[in-house]
Amino acid sequence: MTASDASTWPGERLGLPAEGPRSVARFGRRVAALFIDWGIAWLLAMAFFPVGTLQPDAWATLAIFAIEQVLFLWAVNGSVGHLILRMRVVPVVPGRLGWWRPVVRTLLLCLAVPALIWDRDQRGLHDRLAGTVLVMV
Repeated sequence: MTASDASTWPGERLGLPAEGPRSVARFGRRVAALFIDWGIAWLLAMAFFPVGTLQPDAWATLAIFAIEQVLFLWAVNGSVGHLILRMRVVPVVPGRLGWWRPVVRTLLLCLAVPALIWDRDQRGLHDRLAGTVLVMV
């Protein structure tokens, strides 16, 4: 690691501020948003695909979660959990997310492992491969 690779805060290398709007969203908010989104998927799967008492079909829950992620990322740059917690997913390069970034990001997120591998800018592998970053609004 050279001196030019060192950064003082997550997102500095991407030209993002240390705090406030457009700063990289921190771990606690990300986890809270994930719980909100998974809870919504669980409730919908429980309502439409129950397999037992308080037990929805696992694949239906995952499918609902994925559909929610893709649709909301494509339409408003954030899932329900992201929006509630004042975060947005934006492309690293200026422009729109388009349709492929939400699809790639969501497929990798559903695998779980890419989301657990982080870089110095607190971007999961799913964000790196999709060319996105989760920022504060």
